[in-house]
Amino acid sequence: MDRHNRRHFIQFAGLGAAACGGAISGGGIAGPILSAAADKPFQLGMASYTFREFPLDQALAMTRRLGLKRIAFKDMHLRLDSTPSQMAVVLAKVKEAGLDLYGGGVIYMRSEADVNQAFEYAKAAGMRIIIGVPDHELLELANKKVKEYDIKLAIHNHGPGDKVYPTPESAYKRIENFDPRIGLCMDLGHTQRSGVDPSDAAARYADRLLDVHVKDVSEASAKGNTVEIGRGVIDIPRFLRTMQKINYRGTLSLEYEKDSKDPLPGSAESIGYLRGVLSVV
Repeated sequence: MDRHNRRHFIQFAGLGAAACGGAISGGGIAGPILSAAADKPFQLGMASYTFREFPLDQALAMTRRLGLKRIAFKDMHLRLDSTPSQMAVVLAKVKEAGLDLYGGGVIYMRSEADVNQAFEYAKAAGMRIIIGVPDHELLELANKKVKEYDIKLAIHNHGPGDKVYPTPESAYKRIENFDPRIGLCMDLGHTQRSGVDPSDAAARYADRLLDVHVKDVSEASAKGNTVEIGRGVIDIPRFLRTMQKINYRGTLSLEYEKDSKDPLPGSAESIGYLRGVLSVV
């Protein structure tokens, strides 16, 4: 995407944020930002790993301030070994915040016990999807659990250096003959860092695309780092057009890995940019 087009879309993003009182001030973001366009088949959400340095209450509050309704928890916000009473407290807070705890992850599964725990955890929390990384030898078991629990499993790719699932293709080839409820959570940043265009991958594996971690990166190589969406090398407008073309009906969850101790300004810019693009594509 050339810089002229980026400026064009960032203007829409800025106008959208300003129109709903979402300007960034010294104290953070003043007021909630409106939801994405209602005519899209998918929704924007939050991967709570973005707020990994913050306790649950603040993670929920920041998600609300961004105007998002869906959230997927990383286990620092709901421990995998939570007791029923601990889980009840967390779920009550999610409900009070008016958020939809649609999923959990990334959850690593390196043993049968890990697989069993992941599905019991998701069931107890009312999650509809697990964003997971099961070891290859556990895929048959995971497929059985998907059928047993009727909970989706979206395998997350982690880019260059990952020996399990570096790219969407590496996961797809292993699960294409399994139950359709086992599919992909495509991480845009890691996909681009692997030299794969996320739009091409989304179109190619649309039948198994269950979840998306949306982000931008500084370069299309292993050296690429997370940057605010719209400042990096991923063609976000093309990707969002692709999501509409394939009629993707899941969640695009922001996973903003930069500025872990102060993620709200960059998250707001990223969500604002996405909304600006969505208003014109």
